[in-house]
Amino acid sequence: MSSLLLNNYSTFVDRLKEECGDRSCSIWLFVNPKYPEDITNIWDPIMYEIQDKVYRKLHARINSKKIFIKNAVSDIGRVNDSSIEAEVAKSIVTLRESLLEYQPKLLITFGTIAFEFVRRVTETRPENGIKYWNSCNLGNAFEHSIENFDISQANSIPLVRRMSNSSINNQDWEDSNGYFHNVADKIADKIIKHKDSLNIWI
Repeated sequence: MSSLLLNNYSTFVDRLKEECGDRSCSIWLFVNPKYPEDITNIWDPIMYEIQDKVYRKLHARINSKKIFIKNAVSDIGRVNDSSIEAEVAKSIVTLRESLLEYQPKLLITFGTIAFEFVRRVTETRPENGIKYWNSCNLGNAFEHSIENFDISQANSIPLVRRMSNSSINNQDWEDSNGYFHNVADKIADKIIKHKDSLNIWI
């Protein structure tokens, strides 16, 4: 994998205070602000695989610089504080309005906090709460989102947080690499199928 691709989002991470990218893009990423490196460690390998499959099938490339990246509220469901709860509620309403205005199709989240935040924004039921989510349940939610993908609406697609590429445990890296490929393959299939409905192309 080229260092250029791996560093593609490093400037985003450096600049990411609350959000960056283009809201009109059909792909939105939601990151826990405590883990901005998820863009480099998780999304970059997945995006590499997506670009590869999309190019082989369509001879087209996704404009990755346009992808909209936004911080989720990191304290959601974890802190009992009325001022924080009010801030979370305001953020949810504001983001809900943005979803209605821009109509993104893929809402990709990293880990439990970001996924629960987006679930509340999209008013997804049932409300399981933040403590419900773990790697197994997020994996099941990913498969459910892929099986029920609907291009007419915003689709929440949760990704499990995994170890970075610098892991000293080779087995962990091999497992993560397989996870990246599997996830990318399924997301790419949806992108290819609905290519004419997505505002993502160079």
